[in-house]
Amino acid sequence: MFMRKIVTVVIIVMSVFLVNNAWGKEISYTLEDRDRLIRVETKIEGIEKQFERIDRRFDSVDKRFEQIERRIERLENIMMWGFGLLFTTMIGLVGFVLWDRRTALAPAIRNNKELEEKEERLERALKEYALKNPDLAEILKHVGLL
Repeated sequence: MFMRKIVTVVIIVMSVFLVNNAWGKEISYTLEDRDRLIRVETKIEGIEKQFERIDRRFDSVDKRFEQIERRIERLENIMMWGFGLLFTTMIGLVGFVLWDRRTALAPAIRNNKELEEKEERLERALKEYALKNPDLAEILKHVGLL
């Protein structure tokens, strides 16, 4: 048991020294590393500039889409007004045709009624006279009025 403790302590001490040595190593930074880092930074700056140009292009495309949307909305409004005006005109025309037909037929209907009334009166008069005149009665029977 004592031996175990000693082995454990020795292992812990050795691992501390080994880890300490690994951390203690110095990483050398050479001139070539510096040049490589500068090249990477310039490439990154170039890429950032390209992204800025792409962002500007996207902004201009967005503005163009907004302009097109406004034009489409204006066209939709014009079309809606046009269809509204067209349908209103059609309904007005149908109303005018109905009104004109009614007003044009009213005198003809009135004349027809007057003629029917005159025909009835004339028929009554002929029937009354036929009661007194047998020849007229014969004629009216032959025509189908009696």
